[in-house]
Amino acid sequence: DGARGRGVAFARYKNLACYCAMVADVAVDRAWGRVRVTRVVAAVDAGQIVNPDGVVNQIEGGIIQSASWTLKESVRFDRTRVTTRSWVDYPIVRFDEVPEVEVVLLNRPSERFLGVGEGAHGPAAAAIANALAHATGRRLRALPFTAERVKQALA
Repeated sequence: DGARGRGVAFARYKNLACYCAMVADVAVDRAWGRVRVTRVVAAVDAGQIVNPDGVVNQIEGGIIQSASWTLKESVRFDRTRVTTRSWVDYPIVRFDEVPEVEVVLLNRPSERFLGVGEGAHGPAAAAIANALAHATGRRLRALPFTAERVKQALA
């Protein structure tokens, strides 16, 4: 009993940074509420690109980190302190959960250099959220998209 969805997002990171557009594909286990990002394609305009491998690595890392924030990561508190105190309590995306990632670079040698440091984070989260909404017909508005939150939205 699964659903698949595709989401699209675009962002320009602050000031003089790159433009980044993404498409994310997700699979949703409706019975358990689990969301898995299966594939992400990013198109990046970073102006003149000096080190293409470095740009690809930065965007890939940002996509994976953003997927982890979007689906799993959360610091919890009680009335007096942080209760998330170990990796057991703070789940992150594991190697077997990393989606297939493709990065397409638009190199424009006649343009100035544009930073790519955190250019992937915003559009990755938005594309995942849009894909989840496409797959389920429900728009979740609080991160992370845990199984509990997804099941609640589908109820």
